[in-house]
Amino acid sequence: METFNPLLLTSIMPMAGLLGILISPNTNVKLCRNVALVTSCLTFIFSLLLWVCFDRNSRFFQFIKTFNWVSYLNFYYTIGIDGISLFFIILTTFLIMICILVSWNSVEKYIKEYLICFLVLEFLLIQVFCVLDLFLFYIYFESVLIPMFLIIGIWGSRERKIRAAYQFFLYTLIGSLLMLIALLTIYFNVGTTDIQVLRNFEFREWYQIVLWLAFFSSFAVKIPMIPFHIWLPEAHAEAPTAGSVILAGILLKLGGYGFLRFSLPMFPLASIYFTPLIFLLSLMAALYASFTTLRQIDLKKIVAYSSIAHMGLVTIGIFTLNTQGIEGSIILMLSHGLVSSALFLCVGILYDRHKTRIIKYYSGLAQVMPLFTSFFLFFLFANIGFPGTSSFIGEFLVLLGAFQVSTFTCFFTAIGMVLSAAYSIWLFNRVSFGVLKIQYFNTFQDISRREFWILFPLLLTILWMGIYPNIFINELHFTIVNLLEIYCYK
Repeated sequence: METFNPLLLTSIMPMAGLLGILISPNTNVKLCRNVALVTSCLTFIFSLLLWVCFDRNSRFFQFIKTFNWVSYLNFYYTIGIDGISLFFIILTTFLIMICILVSWNSVEKYIKEYLICFLVLEFLLIQVFCVLDLFLFYIYFESVLIPMFLIIGIWGSRERKIRAAYQFFLYTLIGSLLMLIALLTIYFNVGTTDIQVLRNFEFREWYQIVLWLAFFSSFAVKIPMIPFHIWLPEAHAEAPTAGSVILAGILLKLGGYGFLRFSLPMFPLASIYFTPLIFLLSLMAALYASFTTLRQIDLKKIVAYSSIAHMGLVTIGIFTLNTQGIEGSIILMLSHGLVSSALFLCVGILYDRHKTRIIKYYSGLAQVMPLFTSFFLFFLFANIGFPGTSSFIGEFLVLLGAFQVSTFTCFFTAIGMVLSAAYSIWLFNRVSFGVLKIQYFNTFQDISRREFWILFPLLLTILWMGIYPNIFINELHFTIVNLLEIYCYK
């Protein structure tokens, strides 16, 4: 009898929910919402089963399932996870569930299609993190753009949403075309696109450099690294709240995941060769984006540029090529997925009430929205990397790893963290304190029960990661050690 495979169950659950929504009558909006919510909750529970059944002492892929796809071309549909992909799958299922809850009342048109987009997006993202074939990874990696393009273009909040959707789609798609060429080159030279085989295949040095640059063109746009970041603030500003949550929480992590899954183990010599370039671009992102954040007047753009700065720290951690730096970068990616999502939710709460995101209209909210202000303060402190929050653990490990490689890089990374504190505290001061501007808004309403139960789990998870990070690091450790052993062996 075949053993129970929670990964397979997690993978197919969104499609089962999608089928349920498709057969639901268009007039019964409540039924569609309930089906989507129950599906996302069950998918999240199954993803937690992955964690419960995961063997933290194993260095290899687990829950592997192989389907004979096109055998004469040596293509097999293989899924499996390691310590790196485990938490990204859990984060994906958690945030999709939150996105559906957030949109419960705010989305009023094409509701059935909207829910379908999010369930398709969930399926594609889970496949990105668990598929063990490079060709299939590329298909899912690019397919994610389609539902996200529709979410921004149809359910966006302002007039420029169509332009932002096309900008997002074209920037990220064009950046991946070189990766497709590299993928085909690898297939014709190695004879397979199986990740488990490619990790042990040794490419020649000049070959590694060319292939690394092709993969870099795709991953750098997805993160995004400066100067490939132009699409991100515009996409965030025009996307609905749930779109911004999933964009910041998951899609920005695809580039970092790609570096860890492909660039480091497959092209180790090229990774060493280009490390100074990565450090330079990452420091530019951390410093330039932080200074740019200080002069923004749109609440969403402030969080968007903040995301660029934090992802700069992530790439520094990945390319320190030591255990502390890589573990710190993964913890920081998970933390950023929670913190930035929470901040976008807070901005969405204000926008739902007052239909504006311009800071000058907000002041003195602590007087009339004390519960909202408390949550907002906590998430901004988490964004700073305050001790006791998840970001502190990630940033500390990244700094520790960077210090072992380059004190110069470590110093300027720390300056970027100081600037993060500057724009976060200034933002909170402008929004929460001062004179209440009743000339703009007649009524003020604190967060509802539904909004409270959306924000509260995020708060608890951020605290949990910050106070007891060992439970997360233990699951990652052997995978990272194995990654570095493959790296050093080559």
